[in-house]
Amino acid sequence: MNTIVNDSTAQRPANTPATATVRSAASAGTAPKKPTFWSKLGTAFAMFRNRKSIAGLSILGFFVLVAIFADVLAPYSPTKVDNTARFQPPSAEHWLGTTHIGEDVLSQVIHGTRGVIVVGFLAAIIATVIAIVVGVLSGYLRGWRSEGLSALTNVFLVIPGIPLIIIVASMFEDPPLILIAAVLGLIGWAWGARVLRAQTMSLRSRDFVQAARANGEPLRRIIAVEMLPNLMALIAASFVGTVTAAIIGLTTLSYIGIIPVTTYNWGTILNWASAQGAFRQGQWWWFLPPGLCIAAIGVALSLINFGIDEYVNPRLRSAGERARAMKKKGMNVNDTVTVVRTDMKTEENA
Repeated sequence: MNTIVNDSTAQRPANTPATATVRSAASAGTAPKKPTFWSKLGTAFAMFRNRKSIAGLSILGFFVLVAIFADVLAPYSPTKVDNTARFQPPSAEHWLGTTHIGEDVLSQVIHGTRGVIVVGFLAAIIATVIAIVVGVLSGYLRGWRSEGLSALTNVFLVIPGIPLIIIVASMFEDPPLILIAAVLGLIGWAWGARVLRAQTMSLRSRDFVQAARANGEPLRRIIAVEMLPNLMALIAASFVGTVTAAIIGLTTLSYIGIIPVTTYNWGTILNWASAQGAFRQGQWWWFLPPGLCIAAIGVALSLINFGIDEYVNPRLRSAGERARAMKKKGMNVNDTVTVVRTDMKTEENA
């Protein structure tokens, strides 16, 4: 690292511009620090350091913990029936009330979180892996191989998802969540692959990639070491978007009855509430909690996506940094008039 030292005003004549002396790290007696694994990891995930991403990750982490410890947090079994507490509003015994047969709504919402998180993340992992393989290879390779992978991506872009899931679900009496997540992942990778292909085509002509090819580096190392670190922001955005689409798809399919109601998630709770007339009778404690959970996890994923977009987009990043700097100085970001500091005027007059 070079050190820049400004000459003092006493060592130069008047009306002479200031000069700078560049000292190397060796002459200064300090060796440059080698980046550690943790510093590289922190740089790769710098997109999650802004406030929007932190808020979204906090909400999403809460739901993940609820899904992991559902058996401990739920006060009752989701299928336990209490014949003496049917259609009961929230009380000390049942915090979110009960269903038409006396099942505890809070326990169902907690256990339903597990299905939503498992399907959302598993579908996103499958879709992201396929998108990386197809998108990066089709963007880096040339000729018929690139065109063939691009044609495959275009085919999956036009495949209708809901009819395919209906056909697959009809083949099983009780389709497992893993199968549902696999179908959602297989039909949700194409958009991410298109974005990664476009960015990879831009990266393959950069100097560092050309230098790696000239040195005889294998294809797997060029992609893994040279390209993927520069695609981390797009990969993260694609992953978050796929989680959102998978959760919305799962709850929608469960609500309309395509997925069996024996598989607990927030969509099946809404399906039961709608079938038993909870919407008409104003039994809000049955349908409002799962609806709010769907909205909350949607807000969390949107905040994460906004944070990634702010990191990737230079205009949004500079605007956010400028707004935070103005807030620290006590300025209003929405002011249309520029505030002039009086101390700067005093220094100029002096």
